[in-house]
Amino acid sequence: MSQAALLEIKDLLIAPAYGGKPAVNGVSLTVREGEVLALIGESGSGKTTLALSALGRVRPGLAAQRGVVRLDGVDMLTANDKILRAMRGHEIAYIAQSAAMSFNQRLRLDDQVIEPALIRKLMSSSQALDRARELYRALGLPEPDSIGARYSHQVSGGQLQRFMIAMGLLLHPKLVVCDEPTSALDVTTQVGVLRALKEVIRRNRTAALFVSHDLSVVAQVADRIAVLRKGDLIEEGTTAEIIENPQEKYTRQLIAACHRWPVVSVSSAQRAANTSGHYLEARNIWAGYGKIGADGKPKALILKDVSLKVRRGQVVAVIGESGSGKSTLARVVAGLHCRASGELRVAGETLANGIEGRTSGQLRRVQMVFQSADTALNSKHTIGRTLGRVLKFFGHVVPAQREARIAALLEMVNLPAHYAARKPGQLSGGEKQRVNLARALAAEPEVLLCDEITSALDTIVAASIIRLVEDLRNRLNLAIVFISHDMATVASLADEVVVLQHGCVVESGPAAQVLLEPREPYTKLLLGSVPELRQGWLEEVKVVIEPEDEPALAEFDGN
Repeated sequence: MSQAALLEIKDLLIAPAYGGKPAVNGVSLTVREGEVLALIGESGSGKTTLALSALGRVRPGLAAQRGVVRLDGVDMLTANDKILRAMRGHEIAYIAQSAAMSFNQRLRLDDQVIEPALIRKLMSSSQALDRARELYRALGLPEPDSIGARYSHQVSGGQLQRFMIAMGLLLHPKLVVCDEPTSALDVTTQVGVLRALKEVIRRNRTAALFVSHDLSVVAQVADRIAVLRKGDLIEEGTTAEIIENPQEKYTRQLIAACHRWPVVSVSSAQRAANTSGHYLEARNIWAGYGKIGADGKPKALILKDVSLKVRRGQVVAVIGESGSGKSTLARVVAGLHCRASGELRVAGETLANGIEGRTSGQLRRVQMVFQSADTALNSKHTIGRTLGRVLKFFGHVVPAQREARIAALLEMVNLPAHYAARKPGQLSGGEKQRVNLARALAAEPEVLLCDEITSALDTIVAASIIRLVEDLRNRLNLAIVFISHDMATVASLADEVVVLQHGCVVESGPAAQVLLEPREPYTKLLLGSVPELRQGWLEEVKVVIEPEDEPALAEFDGN
């Protein structure tokens, strides 16, 4: 490894402009050419704030009050806008955590991926497209020569994240800032993306700042690890030193919170015996996109004859790769996506096909908690207004009692009542996800659909959300459909597991049976793709990423 320092951060202090606790408190770090430095720590530790400083960016409300951030000899904190524009996307690239918020829904994906090259006139359009498609192949995207013609809403979340990675790597940057780049990916896709990232970094001697809450992922890609807590640099060392011999108590807590796989025990289905009959039943669901054919099926099938049953007080987990139909199933149950055929019943009552045909009572009974609280919550509304709108819509709380009910809902998700006056931008990721839960609970539902609700959270915060879901299940006797690609979380929470592949149920049964004694090769593939907290696992694991079998939705143009 070259000893040349590419990025130097010296005594960096970033704090609120008008006083307050620093977000980054006197941190000094160095990243050398071709080196990957991981920044780990729980939500609010300053990881992303520190990483963004390498791009010369400080978040609104904060100010760099002391220190130097020098990239390839350029002080990024004092450089003018012209210099920063020239360096961003070329010398240094940023791969964001939330691809859904980063892409323009009105532009085709190809056009957005190659835009940095065209703006800088570094490549012709055809050259940039060739380079983009090389990256699509390396990242395991299906139909790499044509998938870029789609729009962002026409690909899965995991696929969109890979487009974000392709955009960041297009111009061979010297340093790439990876802000949780794989947190939205399923386990098998994550393996392929990590391998591709690692290979590109090795081949091009690209340095990287890798922000992550997943130590198992960090162990596969990082040369060194820096541990942050509340803005302070707690510990720094090689990956082996941090994982195998952590010196600080906080680092040991992070490692202890890291999910280990395989698990020793799995949540049993004993709770299911406490209730009688299935409360939510999905029978022979077919759903997709495009025109309905003579056979009654849509042109592009996403769900193929899927059935699901959930009792009150029970958690049924749905697992599978990106594009397997997990989220589509949840949206069909919620009425957000119309089914082509099949039947949905809650408490023995048939649900209409789509929210427009459902009664207020049916809408209240089934509520969905979305994956990204950032996109699910209106950033302009206070938390109190967000929760109050639900109470007003369903009308089961009189106006005089709404304020007290909002306080009770916040208490239910372990947030103080005064948070009702705050807006989402004033909350941490874990706090926003708790509000996301509170909004669903405001309807007093009986069925809760949880769609990857912990995928963007660090291990400590995610564990608290899971404990909260467990408590709510027991306290409110909810029937819960839990969609996740985190196998250890599924093992700790689920009573039963349903495995989806290409829209079909390939295996289902009690969690202990499916997770510890899987019958199907595909289930074994999923379980074998969970990263282990040790170096070298990525090179050893025998997982081959295959292009997802998803329809080319772009050709339908909404018809």
